[in-house]
Amino acid sequence: MNVYRDGDADLRYLQGKTIAILGYGSQGHAHAHNLRDSGVQVIVGLARSGHSWSKAVAAGVDVRDTGEAARLGDVIMIMVPDELGGELYERDVAPILHAGRYLAFAHGFNIHFKRIVPPADVNVFMVAPKGPGTVVRSEFQKGRGVPCLLAVHQDPSGDTTQVGLAYAKAIGGTRAAVMETTFKEETETDLFGEQAVLCGGLTELIRAGYDTLVEAGYTPEMAYFECVHEVKLIADLIYERGIANMHAAISNTAEYGDMTRGRRVIGAETRKAMREVLGEIQSGKFAEEWITEYRCGMPHFKELRAEAAHQAIEQVGATIRGMMPWLGATGPAAKKDPDRGN
Repeated sequence: MNVYRDGDADLRYLQGKTIAILGYGSQGHAHAHNLRDSGVQVIVGLARSGHSWSKAVAAGVDVRDTGEAARLGDVIMIMVPDELGGELYERDVAPILHAGRYLAFAHGFNIHFKRIVPPADVNVFMVAPKGPGTVVRSEFQKGRGVPCLLAVHQDPSGDTTQVGLAYAKAIGGTRAAVMETTFKEETETDLFGEQAVLCGGLTELIRAGYDTLVEAGYTPEMAYFECVHEVKLIADLIYERGIANMHAAISNTAEYGDMTRGRRVIGAETRKAMREVLGEIQSGKFAEEWITEYRCGMPHFKELRAEAAHQAIEQVGATIRGMMPWLGATGPAAKKDPDRGN
C-alpha cells in the first residue's frame, strides 16, 4: 500500500479549479469548509427544498442548485447517501459531464457496483476520510488531519492521482496519511466491517449478552451497564492502544476471561457466517438487495428500524442514559442527517 504525506501533495493541482460538493451532511460540510479554508474555490450543490440549504447559507458557503453546482464544478464530489447517488448522478451530473472533468466520491459503492458509470473520458477518484465529518473538521481546525484513503478509477487526463492528493491535502488528510487503495477494496471492506463487526456484529452481540443476563434473572439495569454501557470503555482503549495494549489496561481476571472464553462466543459458526456475508458483498447481492429495498420505499427497512427501537434494551437504555447528562441528545433530536455523506 502506497502511503502519501504532506510533501507528496501539491495544492497547485486545484488552482483554477472549482470544487462542487454535492451534499452538506457530516462529510460534505467538513469537506466544504476545509477546502475553503485551504484557499480552494468551493461551491455546494443542494436542493432548495432541503433543510441543509439554510444551514449552508448561514455558514457563508456559496450554495447553488445541485444541477448548477455540477455544471460549474471542475471537480464534482458526490457526498449523498449511497441509495441517492445514482439518481442524483443521472439527473444533475451526467447531462453536463464532458471530457477532462473530475468526478469524485467519498465512498466507492456506486462506482464499484456500477450504479454510476461515468464516460471513459472523465477522471474518477475517491478521497475517503477514515473518520466522521465532525472529526475531519475539528482536526483540521487544530492543525492536524484524519487519515484518508485515495483510489483512482479512471485517469484519462494522466493527473488524477495528483488532483486526488491535492484534494486530500486541502481537507487535512496528508497531515496524517493518505493510503492508496481501490474502489473495490474500500467498498467491500467498508460494507463487511459495518455488517459483520462494527454495526451488525456488535449490536447483535450486545443484545445477545443483555438477553442472556436478563433471562437468567439479573436486573435489566445491571445487564445494560455490563453489556452496553461499558462497551465504550473497551472500544476507546482498542481505538487508542490496539487490542494487546487494551489487555494491559484491564484486570488480569478480565484478560484471562477474554482469552479463554471469547473464542467460544465468536467461534467457527460465526466465522463461517462472516465469510457468507462477505460473499454476498463481493457478488453484489447485498448492493442489489439494498437498492431494490430503497426503490420499493424501504418497507422492510422501516419495519426493522421500528422493531429495533421498541426492544426492551432501548427502554432501559433511555432510563440509564437519562442519568448521564454529559452524554447529550439520545432521542429524536439525535437522529441522523438525511443529507449525510458516507
